[in-house]
Parts: sequence; structure tokens; C-alpha cells
Amino acid sequence: MFERPVGTGERAILVHIDFPRINSNEQHEAQSEFYDLVLSAGAEPLVFVKGKRNRPEPKYYVGTGKAEQIKQLVEFHQADLVIINHQLSPAQERNIEALLQCRVLDRTGLILDIFAQRARSHEGKLQVELAQLRHMSTRLIRGWTHLERQKGGIGLRGPGETQLETDRRLLGLRIKQLNKRLGKVRRQREQSRRSRQRAELPTVSLVGYTNAGKSTLFNQLTQATVYTADQLFATLDPTLRRVELPKNQAIVLADTVGFISDLPHDLVEAFHATLLETREADLLLHVIDAHTENRAKHIAEVNSVLEQVDALETPQLLVYNKVDLLAGQQPRIEKDDSGKVLRVWLSAAHGSGLDLLLETIAGIFSQERIRKTLKIPAQSGQWRAKLFEQVEILDESYNDQGDWLVNIETTARQLDKLFKEPGFLELIL
Repeated sequence: MFERPVGTGERAILVHIDFPRINSNEQHEAQSEFYDLVLSAGAEPLVFVKGKRNRPEPKYYVGTGKAEQIKQLVEFHQADLVIINHQLSPAQERNIEALLQCRVLDRTGLILDIFAQRARSHEGKLQVELAQLRHMSTRLIRGWTHLERQKGGIGLRGPGETQLETDRRLLGLRIKQLNKRLGKVRRQREQSRRSRQRAELPTVSLVGYTNAGKSTLFNQLTQATVYTADQLFATLDPTLRRVELPKNQAIVLADTVGFISDLPHDLVEAFHATLLETREADLLLHVIDAHTENRAKHIAEVNSVLEQVDALETPQLLVYNKVDLLAGQQPRIEKDDSGKVLRVWLSAAHGSGLDLLLETIAGIFSQERIRKTLKIPAQSGQWRAKLFEQVEILDESYNDQGDWLVNIETTARQLDKLFKEPGFLELIL
């Protein structure tokens, strides 16, 4: 679609700028993560250019002198691509691309490219395409500056719109189509969730920073063969499996996409249907790389994304993975003074500590089930239908006024959800 210099490839120059508000440890982590992202995308790093600024430069983001230095490196190494570890505005991306005369990719574009490579399911491909089109819509002028004129000539005279306007219109139509198709996917997922609720199987979702070991843990718990690799965003498409717990219990375990710092907002929006699994889950297993020094920052980043999809209030169990990489540490359960489990330490790669995790999950879901008797007026049949979808109905009868008397049994969490529904309290006898 875009008009690019001929012969583009994967030989890349990497650019990262340090800002004084970020400490040196976080700067080192950001550079290392950036390098891993580039490798995950399949690029061949040539040079890593670093710099320091108090604030981004409006024209090039990196500053005029640094931009000239990058230009010389592009010419010397004959690089095909410059990847900048920051989010550029469309104008900044256009300006620096014009100066360097090669393709420029910012952090958002890099993550979108990795997601495009990883998507395997129909839903995943739709979500990635939607995120790419939203990102692209603000950058169309960069690729079509030679067509900012009205069409002319025999057979080409149109309604008086420029090629750029036509492209924007077609892009808008495609985005509408994708939103419509993803809406259908969301409805299908909602039906699946209702089926699981009727089967009274609690849903547990794995969440965590990318490369924390979620898929390895998922495979160990379910004996599945989800793709795993020591790279960022190895998993993109969600997978659900049934897991048997102690005390004759069972759950549905969901593996989800990993999070990362500065995750593009377009991606969060596009993957809303997938991330909805975290909001509707009964429990989140927040998998943390215990070996990294910046685990507190990673926890904060994950919670930030969970907040965006309204999943921050879902109960969490912190699972500290990769304990085998810590000297003198063994798998264990960490509890507070009241006996509540705070953290489970384990090694998914070696399979040690998994019994402790399953024991903890079973303890959480073995809480006493709650029974309630409800009176549903004859004109409130929608409440009866909703209860049949969400809780277990023990029995029902009628009173002299024709109201339904319904005995239900459910978990404390599901009952708490019902309490938030307007009018539910009026039904309780």
C-alpha cells in the first residue's frame, strides 16, 4: 500500500532515548526488552543507537543532531529499517523517514508487526488487522503524498475526492466491517461463557507480563501443547482447557496474551473480546517472573491493562514463576497472618510446586456454596431466564399470586455479581 524506497529488508538500526525521569535500572530493562522485541519480529540488529534528552524533540523526536547521526549510520551500513523504541506522532514518523530515506518503525508499529506474525486463529487475525488499520489511518498521508490530487482522465473521473480521501473512506469501511465481525465473535464468546456458568465450572485466567512463563505453566497444568518459546508474545490466541483439581473439583483454565509496558491502546481495544476472558473469570493467576529485578514494575503494568478492561476487581492469586533461577529458593506457599494465601512460588519449566498451586486453587473454590430463595413476579420473566443462565436452580414453584418461588445455589462470587444487578435485592425472600 505504501510507497517505499526500493529494496527494503530486515537489516535494522535500533534507537532508544533515555529520559531523566526514569531510573537507570528501568532504562536498562527497557533497552533489553526493546532488543528482545526486535529479535521476536525477525529483524537483524546492526547498531544500537542510544541518546539522552530532557523531552522529545517535536520534529524528529530524537533531536536534529541524533537524526543526522542515524542518517550517516543508515548510509554506512545500508540499513533497510530504523526502529525507534518510542511512540512517534504521524508527523515525526513522516519527517524522520523523509530525512533517512528508509522505512521507520516506532514501538507501536513493531508490536503490531509481531502480533501480525503470531496470530493464528481467525479471531486473532481480525483483531490484529483492526489494530493495524486504526494505527495506519493516521499515517496514510505518509504513503500517498503523490496522490493528493483529484482523479482525472477518461474513466477515472469520480465524485471529486482525492485518492487520499478515497483511501481513508475505504479504510473506514474496512474498520466498520471488522468491528461488525468482531462483534459476532464477542457474542459467541458470551455464549461460551454462559455454557460454562451453567455447567458450574469456575474459569481461571492466566495473566502476566510477556515471557513470564504463562504458556509453560498452562501446558504443565493441562498437558496441552500450546506453543512456548523464550521470546516476547510467543502466545497470542487464547486457549481454554479443563483442569481437574483435588477434592473432585474442576476448572476451566484460559491462557491469554502477555502484557507489556506501553502496550498500544489500539491493541487493547482490538483485543477487547479476548481480554474479556479476564474480566469474566472467577480467578486470575497473575504469573510473575520471579527472576527479574523489575517484577514490581511488571505487576503494575499488568494491573494497568486489567484496569482498562475493567478486570482489576477480579480476585488475583500471585504466582511467582522461575523459582529455579533463584539461589536458595524452593517452591512454597506464602500466607498472611490470617492464613490467606498471598503468593505461590513454583517453577513451571521443571514442574515443581504445581501441586501447591492446584491445592491453593482448590481451596479457593471449595468455599461453601450459598443457597437463596427468590420470589420473581410474573411480569419479570427476564429475571427467571437470567438465573437459569447464571446459577444452579434447585427447584421452583408458584404462589397464589402467580409469582415464581425459585431456590438457587451458587458461589459467593456469582452471588456478589447478582447483588450488583438493579432490582435483585427485591427478589430475595
